Amino acid sequence: MTLSTTRNDLDQADYDDVLRRLSEASVDKHFDPYVDIAWDSPEFAVTPNDPRWILNPQDDPLGSHPWYQALPDEKKIEIGMWRQANVAKVGLQFENILIRGMTQYVFSLPNGSAEYRYCTHECIEEGNHTLMFQEMVNRIGVDAPGMGPVLRGLSPFIPLAAGPLPELFFVGVLAGEEPIDHIQKTFLRGSGNMHPIMKSVMAIHVAEEARHISFAHQYLNRRVPQMSRVGRFALSIAMPITMRILCDAIVVPPKSFWKRFDIPKSVRKELFWGSPETRAMLRNYFGDVRMLAQDAGLMNRFSKRVWKACKIDGDVSRFRSEPVRRAA
Repeated sequence: MTLSTTRNDLDQADYDDVLRRLSEASVDKHFDPYVDIAWDSPEFAVTPNDPRWILNPQDDPLGSHPWYQALPDEKKIEIGMWRQANVAKVGLQFENILIRGMTQYVFSLPNGSAEYRYCTHECIEEGNHTLMFQEMVNRIGVDAPGMGPVLRGLSPFIPLAAGPLPELFFVGVLAGEEPIDHIQKTFLRGSGNMHPIMKSVMAIHVAEEARHISFAHQYLNRRVPQMSRVGRFALSIAMPITMRILCDAIVVPPKSFWKRFDIPKSVRKELFWGSPETRAMLRNYFGDVRMLAQDAGLMNRFSKRVWKACKIDGDVSRFRSEPVRRAA
């Protein structure tokens, strides 16, 4: 190292080293959904009246609601299967948007870029996730629509932001990845008796999403301080809004769900997000993102008000994937 080496050069070297290690991890430990999931084994069969599809009260807002708990088991199973199929469908639609945006981003990267290699590894893994989620939907046998019509209509245009507004695009990436990651980790940590299809899909997704989320955190921590003051302020305001919009798109079922199962409006209001318990659940999805916003300089007195208005303010995680224990 020469005396002329700048602090920015050192930061770039550290950043490239992190990306190299993430890329090597993608080579050393990756999954193929048609090799690592035994779809055709008898224990993976989707059969009628399987109680393992009943929603767990600790894992899903609907599963804890008295209206759902009062239903006969047959109806609980039907609702649970539709719910899980739709979450998987939303997941694959989101991954599809992410892949298109990521390929848009890497198109203009220079030769030798560490980001090019890592982002391409991520695209390959996300492609496998779309196959895995779609196979799960097909096996469950529910014609789940996934996202609502507005986001489906905007899906051709969202990836275009990755070119001129990459920081905002990667905020959107986290807005889709963090809630699903939090939910799936809660499922896997719980003691519920999950169907093996769900357990296998979630285990693979959580393992590989850890790298994807880590990259988005590293990317924003590096890029945000280099933005102009105006750009950084605008992103600080856009961040909580993006988080809330995409979280609702992933977690809240579409209108067809409420209509199909004749669920009262009062139940819907309490579930998303009208009760103290569900509001706490919503806030808990974003502890890691609030930590990122604070570390990257995106938490200021104005943006804090937006986080609060979006009802996703709260404690900042002390480390990534910190379990929610402090409230207890």
